[in-house]
Amino acid sequence: MKDTLCIYTDGSSRGNPGPGGYGVILHWKNTQKEMSAAYRLTTNNRMELMAVIVALESLTRLGLNIDIFTDSKYVVDAVEKKWVFGWVKKNFKDKKNKDLWLRFLDNYRKHQIRFHWVKGHANHPQNNRCDELATMAADQGPYLIDTQYELEQVS
Repeated sequence: MKDTLCIYTDGSSRGNPGPGGYGVILHWKNTQKEMSAAYRLTTNNRMELMAVIVALESLTRLGLNIDIFTDSKYVVDAVEKKWVFGWVKKNFKDKKNKDLWLRFLDNYRKHQIRFHWVKGHANHPQNNRCDELATMAADQGPYLIDTQYELEQVS
Protein backbone atom coordinates (compact mmCIF):
# COMPACT_ATOMS: atom_id res chain seq x y z
CA MET A 1 0.00 0.00 0.00
CA LYS A 2 1.25 3.44 -0.91
CA ASP A 3 2.09 5.83 1.93
CA THR A 4 -0.33 8.72 2.35
CA LEU A 5 0.57 12.34 2.96
CA CYS A 6 -1.95 14.04 5.22
CA ILE A 7 -2.49 17.76 4.73
CA TYR A 8 -4.51 19.83 7.17
CA THR A 9 -5.55 23.36 6.20
CA ASP A 10 -7.49 26.35 7.40
CA GLY A 11 -8.01 29.92 6.26
CA SER A 12 -9.11 33.03 8.09
CA SER A 13 -9.97 36.64 7.38
CA ARG A 14 -10.63 39.47 9.77
CA GLY A 15 -13.51 41.01 7.92
CA ASN A 16 -14.60 39.58 4.61
CA PRO A 17 -12.76 41.19 2.90
CA GLY A 18 -10.06 42.13 5.33
CA PRO A 19 -6.63 40.99 6.48
CA GLY A 20 -6.38 37.23 6.24
CA GLY A 21 -4.15 34.26 6.71
CA TYR A 22 -3.83 30.54 6.21
CA GLY A 23 -2.41 27.69 8.22
CA VAL A 24 -1.14 24.34 6.95
CA ILE A 25 0.17 21.17 8.53
CA LEU A 26 1.87 18.56 6.36
CA HIS A 27 2.12 15.14 8.03
CA TRP A 28 4.23 12.45 6.33
CA LYS A 29 5.09 9.29 8.24
CA ASN A 30 6.71 10.62 11.45
CA THR A 31 7.44 14.12 10.16
CA GLN A 32 5.28 17.19 10.52
CA LYS A 33 5.75 20.67 9.01
CA GLU A 34 3.70 23.81 9.65
CA MET A 35 3.29 26.77 7.29
CA SER A 36 1.37 30.03 7.45
CA ALA A 37 1.25 33.45 5.84
CA ALA A 38 -0.88 36.58 5.91
CA TYR A 39 -2.40 38.87 3.29
CA ARG A 40 -3.39 42.48 3.83
CA LEU A 41 -6.72 42.28 1.95
CA THR A 42 -8.45 39.05 1.02
CA THR A 43 -11.46 36.85 1.81
CA ASN A 44 -12.01 33.77 3.92
CA ASN A 45 -12.69 31.56 0.88
CA ARG A 46 -9.49 32.76 -0.80
CA MET A 47 -7.48 31.89 2.31
CA GLU A 48 -9.14 28.46 2.61
CA LEU A 49 -8.19 27.71 -0.99
CA MET A 50 -4.75 29.33 -0.70
CA ALA A 51 -3.89 27.01 2.18
CA VAL A 52 -4.51 23.98 -0.02
CA ILE A 53 -2.57 25.50 -2.93
CA VAL A 54 0.46 26.40 -0.82
CA ALA A 55 0.53 22.92 0.68
CA LEU A 56 0.45 21.29 -2.76
CA GLU A 57 3.00 23.70 -4.23
CA SER A 58 5.43 22.88 -1.42
CA LEU A 59 5.65 19.24 -2.50
CA THR A 60 8.76 18.09 -4.35
CA ARG A 61 7.50 14.70 -5.53
CA LEU A 62 4.78 13.92 -8.06
CA GLY A 63 2.10 11.25 -7.89
CA LEU A 64 1.61 11.28 -4.14
CA ASN A 65 -1.38 9.76 -2.41
CA ILE A 66 -2.80 12.71 -0.42
CA ASP A 67 -5.62 13.15 2.06
CA ILE A 68 -6.56 16.79 2.63
CA PHE A 69 -8.53 17.69 5.75
CA THR A 70 -10.25 21.08 5.82
CA ASP A 71 -13.25 22.72 7.43
CA SER A 72 -14.05 24.56 4.18
CA LYS A 73 -17.21 23.26 2.54
CA TYR A 74 -16.44 25.73 -0.28
CA VAL A 75 -13.24 23.85 -1.15
CA VAL A 76 -14.40 20.31 -0.38
CA ASP A 77 -17.70 20.58 -2.27
CA ALA A 78 -16.17 22.37 -5.27
CA VAL A 79 -13.77 19.47 -5.79
CA GLU A 80 -15.60 16.41 -4.48
CA LYS A 81 -18.89 17.36 -6.16
CA LYS A 82 -16.89 18.29 -9.28
CA TRP A 83 -18.32 21.82 -9.48
CA VAL A 84 -14.92 23.32 -10.26
CA PHE A 85 -14.62 21.26 -13.45
CA GLY A 86 -17.91 22.72 -14.68
CA TRP A 87 -16.70 26.20 -13.75
CA VAL A 88 -13.63 25.63 -15.96
CA LYS A 89 -15.82 24.65 -18.91
CA LYS A 90 -17.79 27.88 -18.47
CA ASN A 91 -14.59 29.93 -17.93
CA PHE A 92 -15.70 30.65 -14.35
CA LYS A 93 -18.65 32.74 -15.51
CA ASP A 94 -20.13 34.42 -12.41
CA LYS A 95 -17.67 32.54 -10.14
CA LYS A 96 -15.06 34.05 -7.87
CA ASN A 97 -11.42 33.13 -7.35
CA LYS A 98 -10.70 31.93 -10.88
CA ASP A 99 -6.99 32.68 -10.43
CA LEU A 100 -6.73 30.45 -7.37
CA TRP A 101 -8.89 27.65 -8.75
CA LEU A 102 -6.71 27.45 -11.88
CA ARG A 103 -3.59 27.40 -9.70
CA PHE A 104 -5.16 24.66 -7.56
CA LEU A 105 -6.07 22.55 -10.59
CA ASP A 106 -2.50 22.73 -11.93
CA ASN A 107 -1.35 21.06 -8.73
CA TYR A 108 -4.36 18.80 -8.18
CA ARG A 109 -3.64 16.92 -11.40
CA LYS A 110 -0.15 15.96 -10.20
CA HIS A 111 -1.37 13.72 -7.36
CA GLN A 112 -4.10 11.37 -6.18
CA ILE A 113 -6.05 13.58 -3.78
CA ARG A 114 -9.02 12.92 -1.53
CA PHE A 115 -10.70 15.70 0.44
CA HIS A 116 -12.18 15.23 3.89
CA TRP A 117 -14.40 17.80 5.55
CA VAL A 118 -13.90 18.29 9.28
CA LYS A 119 -16.07 20.40 11.53
CA GLY A 120 -14.33 23.67 12.31
CA HIS A 121 -13.71 24.78 15.88
CA ALA A 122 -14.41 21.27 17.10
CA ASN A 123 -12.17 18.77 18.81
CA HIS A 124 -9.85 18.10 15.85
CA PRO A 125 -6.28 18.87 16.99
CA GLN A 126 -4.76 19.52 13.56
CA ASN A 127 -7.67 21.67 12.40
CA ASN A 128 -7.50 23.62 15.65
CA ARG A 129 -3.77 24.17 15.14
CA CYS A 130 -4.29 25.28 11.53
CA ASP A 131 -6.91 27.74 12.78
CA GLU A 132 -4.39 29.09 15.30
CA LEU A 133 -1.77 29.49 12.57
CA ALA A 134 -4.24 31.20 10.20
CA THR A 135 -5.68 33.62 12.75
CA MET A 136 -2.27 34.47 14.20
CA ALA A 137 -1.00 35.26 10.69
CA ALA A 138 -4.09 37.35 9.91
CA ASP A 139 -3.70 39.29 13.16
CA GLN A 140 0.06 39.79 13.16
CA GLY A 141 1.37 39.72 9.58
CA PRO A 142 3.77 40.44 8.01
CA TYR A 143 1.30 40.94 5.19
CA LEU A 144 1.71 39.82 1.61
CA ILE A 145 -0.36 41.36 -1.15
CA ASP A 146 -3.13 39.28 -2.74
CA THR A 147 -2.49 41.14 -5.99
CA GLN A 148 -5.19 39.53 -8.13
CA TYR A 149 -7.86 40.10 -5.49
CA GLU A 150 -6.85 43.71 -4.92
CA LEU A 151 -6.80 44.39 -8.67
CA GLU A 152 -10.31 42.98 -9.00
CA GLN A 153 -11.52 45.25 -6.19
CA VAL A 154 -10.29 48.34 -8.03
CA SER A 155 -11.84 47.37 -11.40
